[in-house]
Amino acid sequence: MKETILDVLLYLFEHYFYDDPDAVRDRDSLQNGLIQAGFSPAEINKAFDWLDELASRRPPLAGPRPQAQVRVYSGPELDKLDTECRGFLMFLEHGGVIDADQRELVLDRVMALDQDEIDVDDLKWVVLMVLFNQPGAEAAYAWMESQMFDDEPEAVH
Repeated sequence: MKETILDVLLYLFEHYFYDDPDAVRDRDSLQNGLIQAGFSPAEINKAFDWLDELASRRPPLAGPRPQAQVRVYSGPELDKLDTECRGFLMFLEHGGVIDADQRELVLDRVMALDQDEIDVDDLKWVVLMVLFNQPGAEAAYAWMESQMFDDEPEAVH
């Protein structure tokens, strides 16, 4: 099985961060747990680098933003994100779940993954991880989480 950065990130998120984010262990113990779970040290290091970059790129807390922004995707972004993924990001932004800065952070983190293409389910996980890392995004995170794990999706208000 070819493991990817996203596989390592999802394992970390599901087994360490999601249940008790305050109990996150130091990097060495996390790395040992990931190695015991069968991940390669190279992929683990890439995942840690991905998380470090996410933590360092938090958008600033700011006031209201203009609503009428159009995002033009570059060639590599179009190659990695199909129409469904781009539409989902637009849906989240227009619904107020993410703002333009968070959208850009999601795109940055998606482009940093070692996958040629991203499907909507993978994108949802990246959005969830980005929101989890954003101060003040607790409501958006809770909404996104409910969309992923509840049987019936909830409408955006």
